[in-house]
Amino acid sequence: MSKKAKAFCPAGITSFFEICDKTADGKTISDEERIGARGGGFVLEKGVLTEVNVTESKKLFLEVYINDKPAPYAETTKTVAEMLLEKINEQYEITIRHKVVVPIGAGFGSSGAGALSTALALSKALDISLTILQAGKIAHVAEVRCRTGLGTVGPIALGGCVITVEPGAPSHAIIDRIPTTSDHRIVTGYYRPIPTKKVLASAGIRKIVNKCGRETVDKILTHPSLENFMSASKDFARKVGFTTPLTEKLIDLAEKEGAIGAAQNMIGEAVHVLTTVDTAERIVEAFKKVLPSKNILTAKIDSQGARLLR
Repeated sequence: MSKKAKAFCPAGITSFFEICDKTADGKTISDEERIGARGGGFVLEKGVLTEVNVTESKKLFLEVYINDKPAPYAETTKTVAEMLLEKINEQYEITIRHKVVVPIGAGFGSSGAGALSTALALSKALDISLTILQAGKIAHVAEVRCRTGLGTVGPIALGGCVITVEPGAPSHAIIDRIPTTSDHRIVTGYYRPIPTKKVLASAGIRKIVNKCGRETVDKILTHPSLENFMSASKDFARKVGFTTPLTEKLIDLAEKEGAIGAAQNMIGEAVHVLTTVDTAERIVEAFKKVLPSKNILTAKIDSQGARLLR
């Protein structure tokens, strides 16, 4: 017996965040579904397409590919597969292939998108019935265990311009959205990745991130407009010290071309710009002054979230 399944998960850009893995009295939260992040960002129509192939076998064999190359380092995807296999007794030979059309490691949520699309596709192939929230729980816990993310899965399961008001796996998190239209576009420009694990492990960075992250959530909820969202997100990156001369240059170029707003990706040396279809191309051309075309991406805002494909 051999079965195949496909799922797509949109990429998720985080604009600001607060790490939520400790209680109010400073104790580490032990429940992985309760660990997460407050914050906000955008879900893009471009992301990760995952195809799984499952064959009955006498022993387990699991292989992951990213853009047609073997990816033995894809621990988050492997963790999702292992968690699903714990629900059944059979052994399988499993091949998971990710097609990633956004930059990896530059704040586009590719690990979370890979995890959630794997949970959806592999559960389908293994005949494990799951809701989106149940699949999201598995993907969220895998991200927490592998320290590749904290609050990406919930937003990309839903789509839109999201604000995570309360942290945790999708069934625990409270997620709100600021309305967007089909005319809105996200233009991104990126230079290089910044390791998420390094940032999450630094006590000094965590302290200022959490202070500024909580303030940013409150500021946006007080006046939940797209303009305020982008302005507050830009201020967050500057206050915590994540901006670089290169990202500041991109933000300046975008604002001069009439963008609604621009902010730095969390976490990467990359910038995302909220604009409209009328000005998107001008911003792309401005970015080409300092970036090669392959480092510039334009996308619609996804309003559907993760889904299975035929």
